[in-house]
Amino acid sequence: MTRLLYRLIVTAVRAAAPLLSHGESKVARGMAGRRRAHELLEGWGHSLRDPEGPVAWFHAPSAGEALQARAVIEALVDRRPDLQIVFTFFSQSAEAYAREVGADVATYLPWDLPGTSGRVLDALRPDVVVFTKTEVWPVLTEEAERRDIPTAIIGATVREGAGRLRPLARWAMRSTWVRLSVACAAAEADGLRLLAMGVRPAALHTPGDPSVDAAAERAALADSGATWLAPFRGHGRRNVVAGSTWLEDESRLLPALKSARALEPGLFAIVAPHEPHPLRVTSLVSRLNRDGWRVDTLSNVESSGSAVALDAVVVDRVGVLADLYSVAEVAFVGGGFGARGLHSVLEPAAAGKPVVFGPRHHGSAAAGALIESGGAKIAPDAGVLAEVLGAWLQDDAVRNRAGRCAFGYIENHRGAAGRTAELLDQLMRSELA
Repeated sequence: MTRLLYRLIVTAVRAAAPLLSHGESKVARGMAGRRRAHELLEGWGHSLRDPEGPVAWFHAPSAGEALQARAVIEALVDRRPDLQIVFTFFSQSAEAYAREVGADVATYLPWDLPGTSGRVLDALRPDVVVFTKTEVWPVLTEEAERRDIPTAIIGATVREGAGRLRPLARWAMRSTWVRLSVACAAAEADGLRLLAMGVRPAALHTPGDPSVDAAAERAALADSGATWLAPFRGHGRRNVVAGSTWLEDESRLLPALKSARALEPGLFAIVAPHEPHPLRVTSLVSRLNRDGWRVDTLSNVESSGSAVALDAVVVDRVGVLADLYSVAEVAFVGGGFGARGLHSVLEPAAAGKPVVFGPRHHGSAAAGALIESGGAKIAPDAGVLAEVLGAWLQDDAVRNRAGRCAFGYIENHRGAAGRTAELLDQLMRSELA
């Protein structure tokens, strides 16, 4: 009954896709991309696939998971240079990163229906289908099993209290989780929750979180001396970079920044909203102006090559946070004041920056570990957030010590991508029990 209902829902959404795919919204772009995704994959499989070489199909829901998958893909290709990579994604936010994973073909995930998934699998003939972090698709998993194609999930994370752990969700998805050939948990606690959801004990492994490797790589590639970052260096400034913020975060962050600037006049605010579409950026610029900030967008600063007359910048494009963290003194990570959950704290930690965030962080094991190590602090409200920012900005020794603690966490948890790739390599070679 559950499978039938699921397929009816997916079929209905597919039928509505032509109507929903008009415009530039995230939903419209996703629908438009998904309508022809199966044709692109089938065409590659029939015409361009090397029949003598192995194929791994990686799927990532959105941008963060795409970066995580890339770290594992790179490690796996190091082991199997002849490996062909198929990469699919669900969210439009991952589309920008699709070209970075080094895939032979990349597109949106096709409709999760038996006919569509079956034809794509028959065309691609993958040696493994790999899901990333949270998202496992029932029909694709079932169709892969019918063809004796192993399936895996990597960097799997299940936060405490997640909806997937509720009885109804566990009942509905148990037959999917039990089909997985390998489940790579990010941490021991995640592994225990995966078992509760239906993963077979024999399939469970805990190689760690590949996101740490991805963050470390991005931090290593960031060039704090890049020309476009010059406006944020020097001039007696103390840069606070706030990444992936939502309205709920900004309602605490903006007052806190204003208060902290009274303590540290050199404070320079760089705010990167999670979804920097034009209306969102314009609104944030206006709010900062009303609070007395001299503010402009990152694009305008890049065009002029100067931010001397400014004391705040709103980031109006994606993909630059790792670079901006490299010129930060302190980082704030958004999501901790809203229901969506805390965004990744790994990139600022990999840059060696102390991190502060809101109270809703319990879904992030890394956030908890950073707090314990001294590399991060929780700010339950705007007042505490202002105190934390002010204390770190005014005391170089305390701030630098916290930054070293944050970086130490990254160094101590690297290597998960390689360990995960080794498991996938063994799975593809049928060497795992």
